[in-house]
Amino acid sequence: MIAGCNKATGQRGFSLIELLVALAILALLASIAVPFADMAMQRKKEEELRYALRTIRDAIDEYHHATQDGRLQKMVSGSGYPRKLDVLVEGVEDQQSPTKKKIYFLRRIPRDPFAPKEEKAADTWGKRSSTSSAEEPREGDDIYDIYSRSDKVGLNGIPYRQW
Repeated sequence: MIAGCNKATGQRGFSLIELLVALAILALLASIAVPFADMAMQRKKEEELRYALRTIRDAIDEYHHATQDGRLQKMVSGSGYPRKLDVLVEGVEDQQSPTKKKIYFLRRIPRDPFAPKEEKAADTWGKRSSTSSAEEPREGDDIYDIYSRSDKVGLNGIPYRQW
């Protein structure tokens, strides 16, 4: 006998019970797949966060090194770190260049992937000045470090603010 075949009428098809069982199996598979998809999306955002933090921190360090080397003008009371993140994209005049060419440290400022999309990329980051501690970061006259302002916790159990 062929499954789903009605002998009396000769019509082929599935019974209501067979359809319900198939739908239950599909629902079970979907309920298993959704958490994996959410975890994959979080992993992707975490990778973007790692990359953005590394990129901006490297640019801040390069700015500081250029200041220490005398290529950028350093204020008397300044630490040698940029005053704002936008400077890394806008460029700074090279003091050693006879034509006063600009030095650029970033093409663009990466966004914090956990920040709201409406914010400007530079405003998505928390900024720490060189005069504040790592445990209690505060903004100041310069930008020594950046951090995510997200209250979420990473898959590794460490809050994104501490990355």
